[in-house]
Amino acid sequence: MFQRPARALFTRRPVARLSAATAAMAAACIAILSPQSVSAARPPAASAESRGTLVRPVAGADLEGIGLVVRVPGVSTKVVARGLARPTGIVAGPDGTLYVTEIPAPGVGGGPNGVIAVDSASGAVTRINMGEPEPVAIALGLDGSLYWTCRTAGVILRRAPDGTIAPILTGLERPTGIAVDGVDVYFTQVPTPGVGGANGGRNTVNLYAGAGIEVLTLGEPEPTDMVVAPDGTLYWTCRSAGVVLKRTLDGTVSLVLSGLSKPTGIALDPERDRLYLTEVPTPGVPGTRGGANRVTSLDLATGERQLVEFGDPEPTDITVAADGSVYWTCTSAGVIVRAQIAR
Repeated sequence: MFQRPARALFTRRPVARLSAATAAMAAACIAILSPQSVSAARPPAASAESRGTLVRPVAGADLEGIGLVVRVPGVSTKVVARGLARPTGIVAGPDGTLYVTEIPAPGVGGGPNGVIAVDSASGAVTRINMGEPEPVAIALGLDGSLYWTCRTAGVILRRAPDGTIAPILTGLERPTGIAVDGVDVYFTQVPTPGVGGANGGRNTVNLYAGAGIEVLTLGEPEPTDMVVAPDGTLYWTCRSAGVVLKRTLDGTVSLVLSGLSKPTGIALDPERDRLYLTEVPTPGVPGTRGGANRVTSLDLATGERQLVEFGDPEPTDITVAADGSVYWTCTSAGVIVRAQIAR
């Protein structure tokens, strides 16, 4: 059992609400969402988004037994770990180790939920921690510290390089996504999923830098996963609204993509200035049974979108390794998938 520190006080003075235009978008963004119905036997048609066009794939096949997966030219996919217990959050370390949260029993403390390390080459698993009620998203600090949100417990935990695990924040309202930039810990709180601020929603995007919690934005219906760029720009998915938003260091919040189908995980390849996203409109349903889940990327310089994979039963969180390989968790199949993309 760990000792809980005093709860950090919320800092309300620096709250940055959305701009009028973005606030209007957030209030109405439920209407933006328009999931596409895609046949299991056919790849998804090219679709125009708010920025860029999705590149159409050319063929499909079953990826190692987990469901119909569209084969995209220049993309090689492989299952690198199997038999996991509902893997959810994922982050890649500089040495190729993948740090993953498992949630086979959401909300049950003292049970099998926890954090593992997976060797991306061999698939070997090492247990890091066990017993939290709901470890969701996970992030890696520059010093090798691991941070993860425990949603039902309302805490954020940190594992120091020496292996010590302790909470850094408690008393939160369903913390979900997390990203770390130096000493800055960004996280989302989603106590009212699917409910925008205009209807009484209390969901927030927040910053903790050691002295208090700064609310960066409020009002989105479901800020889910997040990633921070080297220049401090913060990107996050809003699942129920079907959008990706960003916040620059000057506090400006703007729309990056809209019209997505339940965007969930998000990752950044800073070397190639490209975002990677998972979309999960049909969780647990593989392409062989009509599922329409997919992994895509967005070139932030050109706006071009590319399909990376289609048909995975539940691509949840996603990460980019130092060598440019892209990994994501497939929660319902209990696997981790790797994509290597021709440059």
